[in-house]
Amino acid sequence: MLSSITPLILTFNERENLPRTLARLDWASQIVVLDSFSSDDTCKIARAHRNVELIQRQFDNHSNQWNFGVSQVRTDWVLSLDADYILPDAFAAELKQLNPASDLTAYFARFIYSVNGRPLRSALYPPRAVLFRKSDSTYFQEGHTQLLRTSGKTAFLSTPIEHDDRKTLERWITEQNKYALREVTHLLSKPWKDLNRPDRVRRYIVLAPFLVFFYTLIGKRLILDGWPGWYYVFQRTFAELLLSLRLLEAKLNQNLPSTETTPSRTRDLEQPTDLVKK
Repeated sequence: MLSSITPLILTFNERENLPRTLARLDWASQIVVLDSFSSDDTCKIARAHRNVELIQRQFDNHSNQWNFGVSQVRTDWVLSLDADYILPDAFAAELKQLNPASDLTAYFARFIYSVNGRPLRSALYPPRAVLFRKSDSTYFQEGHTQLLRTSGKTAFLSTPIEHDDRKTLERWITEQNKYALREVTHLLSKPWKDLNRPDRVRRYIVLAPFLVFFYTLIGKRLILDGWPGWYYVFQRTFAELLLSLRLLEAKLNQNLPSTETTPSRTRDLEQPTDLVKK
């Protein structure tokens, strides 16, 4: 199965992360790195690996970028990875043993979230469809992120992927602001009935930051993970607070009407699964 899989990685100024990710992909005969014209050492790092094919494309949105990257893959299966995903040795061993049925088109992976190499007991990061048949899958844009649409059956891989982003806090804050702006457009352009439960909570502006803080700290038990746990809790709370500020800004600037109805109570603010079937 390994010979039928090509890892695909999107990059933009990922020098802090990319070396650790590529180091775990020496089993791949080809890796496609699609770069958005990085200004740091990302391209130099990628070119240092003999199995990496480096391609550059100007970034417009995540779905277009992923779909272009998929078009550059020559194998039947694509392993889509962010530059801060670290594959354990057991992951490659599991891929080697896969024997998917003809109607199975995608595999989900779960994640272990780490802060500077220290794994957390839980997080809000959802499972993601990371391995899929090229011919039966495509990405589309949903808010600030991309979702995968596939026509066949799906399954879960048993080995989790480690998520460990080592970029600076300043860079993270800048990216969160961009995400918040895109998410505002998504949240305010959809009718209330078409929003999922977490997004309805976000539309109420004041609720989400408080719910995320207490849910991650207590519900997810991150208070037991020491300072890394607090770091993650503050990150997620800040992200929701920034989104609330951007929603409030839009509401004040555009004199938007109040939301139409009261949301159902919820304790889980995780993002919905990232795969939608046709």
